[in-house]
Amino acid sequence: MNASANAAACQSNPKTRTIGIVAFDGVEIIDLTGPMEVFALTNIGLQQSGAQTETAYQFLVLAREAGLITASCGLKIQADVSYADPLPDIDTLIIPGAPDVSCVLADPQLIDWVKFKSHSVRRVVSVCTGAFLLAQAGLLEGRSATTHWAFCDRLAADYPAVRVEPDRIFLRDGHISTSGGITSGIDLALALVEEDWGRELALLGARYMVVFLKRPGGQSQFSGYLASEATQHPSLRELQHWIMEHPAEDLSLEALAARMAMSPRNFSRVFRAETGTTPAKFVEKARIDAARHYLAASDQRIETIAIMSGFGDDERMRRAFVRHLGISAQNFRARFGEALVEPSPAISNRGAEAIQEALNDFPQPTPPPPLVQESQPASLRY
Repeated sequence: MNASANAAACQSNPKTRTIGIVAFDGVEIIDLTGPMEVFALTNIGLQQSGAQTETAYQFLVLAREAGLITASCGLKIQADVSYADPLPDIDTLIIPGAPDVSCVLADPQLIDWVKFKSHSVRRVVSVCTGAFLLAQAGLLEGRSATTHWAFCDRLAADYPAVRVEPDRIFLRDGHISTSGGITSGIDLALALVEEDWGRELALLGARYMVVFLKRPGGQSQFSGYLASEATQHPSLRELQHWIMEHPAEDLSLEALAARMAMSPRNFSRVFRAETGTTPAKFVEKARIDAARHYLAASDQRIETIAIMSGFGDDERMRRAFVRHLGISAQNFRARFGEALVEPSPAISNRGAEAIQEALNDFPQPTPPPPLVQESQPASLRY
């Protein structure tokens, strides 16, 4: 049975969807609770707006055995049931990660179960290093995927059949989605809510959580693309953050030196000593990172993106892309641009209007700086 048929089979009541979240000792707590909060706030938004009286998302925390699980930070989590027990239909299965990848891969039965269950759920999602479990289960073979930028090289080395894209906040390939480091699970969950219920409701959740609905730039503050040039020097690191947040500003050597209250010559020397690269090269890479986000996540014209990301014109941006990435910006969009997902028409017009009213009344915070069932394998007992 294919993924679309599986989705239809498990969605007999599309108004209520079960989110299955795997837990194991050593799990990164935000990987687990971040997406849960997004879906929980969606429940509140739908009910308060009158768009739906039923609970839209219900949660099921799954582990090897029901009971307490210890997260990497020491917090105890209550697993509702064993994944081996009889379970209700799961709409979206979320695999969180852990700072220690060996925790993610510690349970061979879980890996087999996730592989089996992937055929009957509508969506399979990994957060952070949870991608390693999907890769070990063979679910990422031949697919594009991402993980925490610090683990991308390892994922690519351990699973060469996976097309690893280090700088993505999240990406989807078929019914399988992977996300980058830790808080990127929130970004991905917001995108899933947008897919299910539309942009207005996802935007309401993003505003309440004081996060971007679509975060600019690559994953974390320094994607895998810029990580090697991050510095621990406090004032320079603050400047690097500012550069990535403002790619269209005047980022000339003189302007940056003035922000640091240094002479251009001294600033250039200090920057290179601390980062291993020149200010001009860092600025160009930061602008490429911003442009890649806009190319992959929006339908803005190439010329507009060139201005938004600080290149000024599309020819200058094209040359920078070819120099650093080996392809033009237009070819990058053709290869990596996300297909626009048509949101579910599940919200009535009246409900959509109520959500829009809630959005209009909601305080406008200043965004923070970006700092199918098949036969079960005989070896399994579920």
